[in-house]
Amino acid sequence: MEIHLFNNTDRAPKPKGEVRIENVTITLYPDRFRVHVAVGVTPFQERPNLLLVVHDEQDRIVNELNVIETMHFDMEFTLHLRGMADPAGAYTLTVDLFYETRNPPQDQLIEAFVIPSADEVDTE
Repeated sequence: MEIHLFNNTDRAPKPKGEVRIENVTITLYPDRFRVHVAVGVTPFQERPNLLLVVHDEQDRIVNELNVIETMHFDMEFTLHLRGMADPAGAYTLTVDLFYETRNPPQDQLIEAFVIPSADEVDTE
């Protein structure tokens, strides 16, 4: 007799060598100083680590988040943009997925996003 623990075999947990970042979604909060980040990874047998880093246009780090041995395939975070009076501008979010070492990461995804000026938000 076969017992199926997963209805969809594509979503069955994979060994660590097959784990990848599947998607990243960035949504701005109305205050413009926070961003909601959703990260989806391949279902896994061994828990991976993640590093999320937000850089501004001058390549300064404005937020960094370490996730050690996550238990979840789909994660959501709120990242605060720090050290600025006005957050308007272009940013990049880099997400690294790794196990023992981050150099190099097992998988990496880089997403760009723009925070509009307060005037642009008010006129929409």
